[in-house]
Amino acid sequence: MKNNNDTRQNNNKQAQNVANKMAHKVVDKIAKISGVNEKTNNNNNRNKNNNSNGKNGNRNSNGGNRKNNTPKHTDKPIRIIPLGGLNEIGKNLTVFEYEDDALILDCGMAFPDDDMLGVDIVIPDITYLHKIADRIRGIVLTHGHEDHIGALPYVLKEFSVPVYGTRLTLGILKNKLKEHGILNQVKLNTINAGDKVKLGAFTAEFIHTNHSIADAVAIALHTPTGIILHTGDFKIDSTPIDSDMIDLARFGELGKEGVLALLSDSTNADRPGVTFSEKSIGKTFDNLFEKGEQNKQRIIVATFASNVHRVQQIINSAVKYNRKVAVSGRSMENVISAAIELEYMHVPENTLIGLDEINKYPKEQLVVITTGSQGESMAALTRMAFTSHKKINIEPNDLVIISASPIPGNEKSVANVVNELLKQGAEVIYEKQADVHVSGHACQEELKMILSLVKPKYFIPVHGEYRHLCKHKGLAVHTGIDPKNIFVMDLGNVLELSRSSAKIVGSVPSGKVLVDGLGVGDVGNIVLRDRKHLAEDGIIIVVMTIEKESGECVSGPDIISRGFVYVRESEDLMEEIKKQTTSVVENCLSGHSFDWTTLKTRVKNDVGNYLYVKTKRRPMILPIIMEV
Repeated sequence: MKNNNDTRQNNNKQAQNVANKMAHKVVDKIAKISGVNEKTNNNNNRNKNNNSNGKNGNRNSNGGNRKNNTPKHTDKPIRIIPLGGLNEIGKNLTVFEYEDDALILDCGMAFPDDDMLGVDIVIPDITYLHKIADRIRGIVLTHGHEDHIGALPYVLKEFSVPVYGTRLTLGILKNKLKEHGILNQVKLNTINAGDKVKLGAFTAEFIHTNHSIADAVAIALHTPTGIILHTGDFKIDSTPIDSDMIDLARFGELGKEGVLALLSDSTNADRPGVTFSEKSIGKTFDNLFEKGEQNKQRIIVATFASNVHRVQQIINSAVKYNRKVAVSGRSMENVISAAIELEYMHVPENTLIGLDEINKYPKEQLVVITTGSQGESMAALTRMAFTSHKKINIEPNDLVIISASPIPGNEKSVANVVNELLKQGAEVIYEKQADVHVSGHACQEELKMILSLVKPKYFIPVHGEYRHLCKHKGLAVHTGIDPKNIFVMDLGNVLELSRSSAKIVGSVPSGKVLVDGLGVGDVGNIVLRDRKHLAEDGIIIVVMTIEKESGECVSGPDIISRGFVYVRESEDLMEEIKKQTTSVVENCLSGHSFDWTTLKTRVKNDVGNYLYVKTKRRPMILPIIMEV
């Protein structure tokens, strides 16, 4: 195993060195191309893309002659307000304002932290959007990942604004809106890479990029103040699955026109070199499928549902080795269905089968593509690992491939799933054992390439934790950007930009809204504190009945313990709690004059203090006092 790891590391280093040299050559080549040639080549490429996409979608474009559509520059300020996506991974949402017009870029969700007990998802606080509701001209989307579109169903229930995105992005979004019952209430506008859309004072230009999902775009906002360029999530893939490389020529053109501010993806800013091509994963799958063929193993692959290119390569390997493919997980089913319908995936006839049909085929002829690569508690792979899946049980000869890297914070959950799979006897392959995953985000050399091409006056690193943003700032300084013109912002900060100055002028409400079941925002810090208290120390319920006329205790006190101690083995402790409660009640009721609130508070305090002395624990004390 050590030799295999050493060989793989050497191969990775060699590939990275080649990729680095290629990256520098691309920068040099683009820098030497004349403006006329850049525009000619870019227009030819864009025409080719539009011709290929035109048959599948309608263009909502004011495009064509870019010069005629570019606003004349003024020195009036534009405001940039991030409500999500900074100092965190996920829930990306940025507001852009110019005078009486506002535009929203992306609207995503995040996974809950470990201390958010019972919470399903986290979405941005949109309090500020209500204040500017009549000024919002639209929502533009960079791609279809949950951290960029996951909060839209909740936001669109409150705001009636048009949404603009590429075909696959909107195809995935439609399924989400349908589940929430609001699909018919939302105006969705399909755009293609290369299109421009006029939205108030903003003209949004959509630029083709590479990411771990098809149809990803960067967005250039042409404003009277200047060009604001947002990369979205991206990487530079010279051999992409869909054959369309990121439109670096257009980035170079915008750099020559003059970009006022660049907002760029920082997720991999602390990783040197370049990100490997998605196509490199195909060979790994072929090798693992060949191994599965030799060992007559059923193959189960967990990956991100939205990674259409990854799923396509899994299916390609399955077809190559004459295997049937079953899909498990609602999000996976929805994305694959949308991708096939929109022709972003190509699956040979009779390849896909339902989960109900898997028992009709020998194990060695099956591949199951599933959700759960992040160890989510309710995802299909997790339920398989813990033997709670209704249709699939892990068997000793199964080969399980986890084709993803853990999102920061999910490492423990993924490790738990791997451990349980191994206990079931399965062979588990994950990122540390084989090259079964490549990132969809740009590493340092690619980030520097974009900075060098765009040459922005101001730079705002986005999409990442604070360490990522700071690292990206350092990369920008190395490319020649003045540190005074780089803004590492926090959620809610208001950055005001003009052609002559830039400064943070204040802040707006921002933060996290927790979604638990059908409840949106009804779980806050106090509820989470109570849940944490219950989880850590349990609860003691004290029940008694008091006669109103005499003030005497006619029933109880009865003690109920949950999550604190095992009652049958702690009878002495329960009796002492009863004595403490009786003593408090007698003191409060003496003289037939008492206050119910005071009585309950005294019971909580006295019983709580007694239990801490005896056990060094502080369970939640809940007095229930009835009057008859």
